[in-house]
Amino acid sequence: MGLSNQTVSSANTGSTFSPQQQGLYDPQHEHDACGVGFVVQMKGKTSHDIVQQGLTILLNLNHRGAVGAEPNTGDGAGILLQVPHRFMAKVAAAEGIELPAAGEYGVGMIYASPDAEARAHGRQAFAKVASEAGLKVLGWRDVPTDHSSLGPTAQTSEPFMQQVFIGTGTAGQVNELADELALERKLYVLRKRSHNAIRDTIDHYWYVSSISCRTIVYKGMLMPEQVAQYYLDLQDPDLESALALVHSRFSTNTFPSWERSHPYRYIAHNGEINTLRGNINWMTARQSMFSSRLFGEDLNRARPLINMEGSDSTIFDNTLELLTLSGRSLPHALMMMVPEPWSGHQFMDAKKKAFYEYHSCLMEPWDGPASIAFTDGIQMGAVLDRNGLRPGRYYVTKDDRVIMASEAGVLKVPPTDVVYKGRLEPGKMFLVDTKVGRIITDEEIKQQIATAEPYQDWLDKYLVTLDALPTTAAYPEKQPAEKQPAEQPENTTATDAVTQRQIAFGYTFEELRMLLAPMGQNGVEAVGAMGTDTPLPVLSNRPKLLYNYFQQLFAQVTNPPIDSIREEIITSATTTIGAERNLLEPEAQSCHLLQLKTPFLTNEELAKIKYNSEFKTAVLPILFDPDAGEAGLAGAMEALYLKADENIAAGHELLILCDRDIAQNRAPIPALLAVAGLHHHLIRNGTRTRVGIVLESGEPREVHHFAVLLGYGCGAINPYMAFETFQRMIDDKLLRGVEYTLACKTTSSKPPKV
Repeated sequence: MGLSNQTVSSANTGSTFSPQQQGLYDPQHEHDACGVGFVVQMKGKTSHDIVQQGLTILLNLNHRGAVGAEPNTGDGAGILLQVPHRFMAKVAAAEGIELPAAGEYGVGMIYASPDAEARAHGRQAFAKVASEAGLKVLGWRDVPTDHSSLGPTAQTSEPFMQQVFIGTGTAGQVNELADELALERKLYVLRKRSHNAIRDTIDHYWYVSSISCRTIVYKGMLMPEQVAQYYLDLQDPDLESALALVHSRFSTNTFPSWERSHPYRYIAHNGEINTLRGNINWMTARQSMFSSRLFGEDLNRARPLINMEGSDSTIFDNTLELLTLSGRSLPHALMMMVPEPWSGHQFMDAKKKAFYEYHSCLMEPWDGPASIAFTDGIQMGAVLDRNGLRPGRYYVTKDDRVIMASEAGVLKVPPTDVVYKGRLEPGKMFLVDTKVGRIITDEEIKQQIATAEPYQDWLDKYLVTLDALPTTAAYPEKQPAEKQPAEQPENTTATDAVTQRQIAFGYTFEELRMLLAPMGQNGVEAVGAMGTDTPLPVLSNRPKLLYNYFQQLFAQVTNPPIDSIREEIITSATTTIGAERNLLEPEAQSCHLLQLKTPFLTNEELAKIKYNSEFKTAVLPILFDPDAGEAGLAGAMEALYLKADENIAAGHELLILCDRDIAQNRAPIPALLAVAGLHHHLIRNGTRTRVGIVLESGEPREVHHFAVLLGYGCGAINPYMAFETFQRMIDDKLLRGVEYTLACKTTSSKPPKV
């Protein structure tokens, strides 16, 4: 059941958005589990029938949505259509507005305050922003609505619905906006800038559902059957479209709102993005590098480009929209964000595999389980992520309709009218192009995109594998012997020294026997009891490692676990580290990174990285004076930040954080604190993607330790103390039948699933 009838406070009184963080509620945890569907006329013929059929699909997805304590307050529902020019011309004329030809103007669907004065101020501010962007407000229209079927909660938070018509400004702007995508980019910037100018200071209800010359969205905190009842426009026979994308929302353990109902501007989404936190953080880090020849200076004026207040679906939609308007085709952008399982696919076409490998250097996958229906008003399609844990069925009919939904039977079609049926497959794309008037197969569209650039040539020239780096024997002048005896760390392999370092890093005999032994022996995580009777770290009176204060984020809905052995094709530990380039303007050198088979490094592999000649590398100590206490730790962190900034300014592409030189007056900074602190410092400075972070530490030794470090920005880890411990365990007969080098290699090359 949704939480529609919960009483909550909001930072903005009257806001239709979800509340701010309070108590156990955190808006960062918002996810959906919903029903999605579409109908499209392949040849692009517009009709009101398509609109009605879309609404029928929505009604038949009612069971996939949810309501609150009130049976007539829904979690959200809506429909996306092509801009119906004939209808818009008619209703605009009734307001005394003359519209240009189809495709030469934009239509905005905007939530506004019920207060007429606030609404008027919002419209004035919007017109000012539009004028500054070289656009012109042709006029406004109050959208007729009927809220009699809505429950009290939906009515209480209901915004005023209005439409705005946007034309190109002066005659000098016409050539600049000669094509629809140029106008779409201008409208995108207008939406972003108007939100920044109006939402927080003038009209707290302000939200642009859609503003486009191609598509329009009617949605809200509605039940499926209320959509057509609430928006009277949808009942007009002149409102025509060749496609309709619909969505019925089940907000699981999140707050419904008018804004968070689907569809969004490009997608409707069933499922959740479980990698969302990392996706958001990396997109935030990359923004400082963004530039676009298509947007020009407008891109900076539109920041922030990603709506961090939004749900996982909102943020996915924001990213897809940005990639598409920056020059990639819609299928290309989706292939980047939702890639097939390519690294372990033995039979995949080499050019397509090269495409995925190249783009893995630019962006990490947005993994579900997720089923995503998408459209730009011309192309309509759907894609499953590589896990394939969401359903999707489609029909193709003799009258050139394509019907897709979360399940079969959403629209009655006589069996004799069905040409063929199919289902969405993991990692596969289903695409209808109304311009060419047919379905473009997954193989065809991906072959076109994968062969558009010589991706394999770029990889061969610029991507560097760890195996390709020379061993340290190739750099005799760079061997560690250059240190003076007085500067040598207290760091030998003598039995007492190993024991001292184990004590310094908090090792226990139980960890050696129960956790490290299975990892060194077989490269697997130890299997133990499900429960634990130890107190939570925050309640314990014993010192705990920082990792123990963090827990894994699990899916909001029940999904079967991925078996990394039997489902090896969809799992991969391959990663890249180094300095990234501009995501919006890819080039051959964008893949000039160091590729690692796993993020776990043996001592020999770390040495190859330290002394390589391909990437400028710097080693930064993560040590502090324990006698100086808290102030000493804080000062050491600030010194780490300063040193990192200096090295990045000097062009270093890899930073190795090292705590090997521990001694009585040099305690190790907790590795997670050092990594996460530096990671977020560089994000704040806008330099995070200019460098890769490698950790050389004696602290991490458990699977959970590695997982948290990777989650907080570490690119690769050398757990040298774990390796030294293997040697000690072999000497003490705690690890039998395995050699030291094999134990280290087994642990790092066959890492446990994290």
